[in-house]
Amino acid sequence: MGLIGKGNLGTYLLQKINKEQLLSNTKITAILDERAKAKAELTAFANTYDCQAFHDIQSFLQSDTDIVVECANIDTAKSTSLDIIKQKDLMLISIGAFADPIFAERVEQASQESGHRIYLPSGAIGGLDVLKAAKLDGGLESVTLTTRKPAHSLTTDLITAEQVLFEGPARDAIEQFPKNANVAIVLSLAGLGIEKTHVRIIADPDVTQNIHHITATGAFGVMELMIKNNPSPDNPKTSHVTGASILAAIANLESVVVVGT
Repeated sequence: MGLIGKGNLGTYLLQKINKEQLLSNTKITAILDERAKAKAELTAFANTYDCQAFHDIQSFLQSDTDIVVECANIDTAKSTSLDIIKQKDLMLISIGAFADPIFAERVEQASQESGHRIYLPSGAIGGLDVLKAAKLDGGLESVTLTTRKPAHSLTTDLITAEQVLFEGPARDAIEQFPKNANVAIVLSLAGLGIEKTHVRIIADPDVTQNIHHITATGAFGVMELMIKNNPSPDNPKTSHVTGASILAAIANLESVVVVGT
């Protein structure tokens, strides 16, 4: 398995997979981070986790890996995904890249042509199975996501009371809050799309968790789901469960029985 990015999520995966050996049949053998300040820095980091460091996408893709997990950012996801999907399966964590319809069309076409698959983990939320089922049945009418986070994780402004920083379609949410709205995009892909999925982002100085409240209606009935995620201790913009969601998606790749997809 190859990994792009050595930030909070990338380090979490290396710790759980390579150090703790949480997934018995899986190991990260190669890592790429073109943002690393120096090659020696990335090499030393890779050595810590018993994997090989690469400094450009082409040499990285020539390594002996069957799937690449992208844990960098939207720009990196958009610049590398086409090259990856032509040669490897891809697990994309910066799902906000799919808010760009041109990117989405190109990478899906490349996937069809190469036969390699793209995996999008659920991340910090649940309920995607219900939305996919309702959408396929043709009876999904509305999907609304209200995200409430500690104010300091959303803005540097001094906020003393809850404040709605954004309200509108998911497409605009990811443009204005690219590090906070991946949840909105994966919800859109499972449901009504980025134009019809309504999003509210609230900065609240009185909360310590990342709270996602999803409401969906349709012929199936009504779904209301609230998740109160503890923030990652290393990056408050990311929910702690996000890393575990990626681990679960990786585990599913090797599982004989896959639950809830």
